[in-house]
Amino acid sequence: QVQLVESGGGLVQPGGSLRLSCAASGSIFSINVMGWYRQAPGKERELVADITGGGSITYADSVKGRFTISRDNAKHTVYLQMNSLKPEDTAVYYCNAKGIYMHSRSYVTNSWGQGTQVTVSS
Repeated sequence: QVQLVESGGGLVQPGGSLRLSCAASGSIFSINVMGWYRQAPGKERELVADITGGGSITYADSVKGRFTISRDNAKHTVYLQMNSLKPEDTAVYYCNAKGIYMHSRSYVTNSWGQGTQVTVSS
């Protein structure tokens, strides 16, 4: 019903920047919350940032001032601009969508993308 497709990951040097994009496809009417999580090897998946349809934003303390999340509600797309990247930002980044209302009037509670690798290394 819903598919989230991420793009924009890759290898970058410390201090560099990357921009992640995630587009949700399907017969979607609206999405309550879109966000980004990450999982480093041997660690649990953690919230990086999320944004509601009304524009309320939450950031993890570790990325405040460096990452910026934004979304295009009409395109059901969320972005993550990552600046001043550090080696500890290395992880698989997952797009997430919560509270998805479909045109069919069905409801999807939660959906995940397949993940995109971000590696910060010199």
